[in-house]
Amino acid sequence: MHRVKIVFFTLLGLTAAAFAAQQPPVSGPAQQPGAIQASPPAATPPAPRVAPPPAYPVRPPADPALVARGKQIFSANCSFCHGSDARGGEGGPNLIRSQLVLDDKDGELIATVVQNGRPDRGMPKFDLTTEQISTIAAFVHSMPVGGRAATTGTVDPLVGDAKAGEAYFNGAGKCSTCHSVSGDLAGIGARYPDPRALQGAIVSGERRGELSEISRKTVTVTLRTGQTVQGRLDQIDDFLVSLTDDNGNYHSYPRHGDYPKVVVKDPLQPHLDMLRTFKDDDIHNLTAYLVTLK
Repeated sequence: MHRVKIVFFTLLGLTAAAFAAQQPPVSGPAQQPGAIQASPPAATPPAPRVAPPPAYPVRPPADPALVARGKQIFSANCSFCHGSDARGGEGGPNLIRSQLVLDDKDGELIATVVQNGRPDRGMPKFDLTTEQISTIAAFVHSMPVGGRAATTGTVDPLVGDAKAGEAYFNGAGKCSTCHSVSGDLAGIGARYPDPRALQGAIVSGERRGELSEISRKTVTVTLRTGQTVQGRLDQIDDFLVSLTDDNGNYHSYPRHGDYPKVVVKDPLQPHLDMLRTFKDDDIHNLTAYLVTLK
């Protein structure tokens, strides 16, 4: 009987050892019998990459005729301080990278500054309409900033009717009263192989190879004593007028009330006056006509 017990317990021990050998090893704290082991947490997927926003606004290409008109109005009112390309001058900051200009869409933010001025910074207010300021905005926004030049694309300026342009040149536009297609405009289409440059010249009156618009203006300054000084206009605003006379001497006069009296003569005044009646279709048609004059 004693030998039977030994054999029984020996077989029981061997059975338990075999069962234990079939179970997977358990790491960590001991598991309670009958406990359900939790599954390992699923791996968190990586967050999707989001492209950073562009550093500068990407704007659709503007109508070249609208930009040309805006350039002319800007040149007549703003270039004295902000430079001919709106990138800053001696009296005004760079507008191209101005945060206000970057946030502006169609001139709504620019209008607030232009129509009210910034007296604390020496900027007077300007009597310009909302439409004129919107046109200026189109010109300023057309200037490349950062990587925008490569993404905005272009607009074909040759969308007008050449016959309608010829009729406007000789009729309602009164262009033929100052210009001649066989005289000063002979071969103008060949002189301006880029229609955009030609379109800009139509609006501004600027000619290839000549001085900038501001340097062609002349001014007569009459002092309180009655003395007059004449010469090429260098700078003019509500506070100062400066010029260079025919002998190359520089003159600068502060402005107080009605003195000194200042009379500016601008050879491009007819083009400035034309902006009041110039329509985009007129500019497109004139471009289509003048580009044919090879």
